[in-house]
Amino acid sequence: MKPKILSWNVRGLNDPNKRLKVKNLLRDWKADVICLQETKLKPIDRHIIRSLWNCSYAGWTTLDSKGASGGILVMWDKRAVNLVEECIGEFSLACSFSNVDDDFVWGFAGVYGPNDDSSRKFLWDKIAGLCSWWDIPYCIGGDFNITRFPSERSGASSMGSAMADFSALLFDLDLVDLPLVWGNFTWSNGRTWSRLDRFVVSPSWEIHFPNLCQKRLPRFCSDHFPILLDCGGLREGRRYFKFENM
Repeated sequence: MKPKILSWNVRGLNDPNKRLKVKNLLRDWKADVICLQETKLKPIDRHIIRSLWNCSYAGWTTLDSKGASGGILVMWDKRAVNLVEECIGEFSLACSFSNVDDDFVWGFAGVYGPNDDSSRKFLWDKIAGLCSWWDIPYCIGGDFNITRFPSERSGASSMGSAMADFSALLFDLDLVDLPLVWGNFTWSNGRTWSRLDRFVVSPSWEIHFPNLCQKRLPRFCSDHFPILLDCGGLREGRRYFKFENM
């Protein structure tokens, strides 16, 4: 199986009408694993899952919101993957899965990054710990709440320390930062644009899925664009590249 993994900061799911809109979109996008950030929900039960995803075989795990902010929800189709184990952090939700059709075991971590530097460093340490713990191919995706380069943020002209730290993390962990097709930015308030959302993958993931592609999907009912990691979605002959630390 070549999984399709969706990541989207939905900016709250308390409104039943919004959940219905999200449900219709998820039906069209046909992902095997879905990671939603900033759910602003606590707790999440089967009723909420059914109102979000039209999948009768849905499994899920959550990082509850803190009051009216934050929260991560990871859902998967049990016909495609089985959950092996999970690890819930303060800003991340990690799972390892086994494909139903070929027993291939892989890891996924969904993140919702904090805004302050001290908390961001805590998340970077958590990601480093996951990468050293996992001995399987893995990918990490979500809203990192930081850009890598000035070119990923409108109006930015210099490399800030937070950008440099993020780039250094990916370089030190040898993570492949995939280019984004169908758009350059993943967030906008109508005046400024940034690429806050992304997937990064381990070298072994890149080897196992040589035709993977990261796509920006149309934006609805959030200021973030959804992104899709399609592990069989790259047309023959087209190649991506690995960003080097700067």
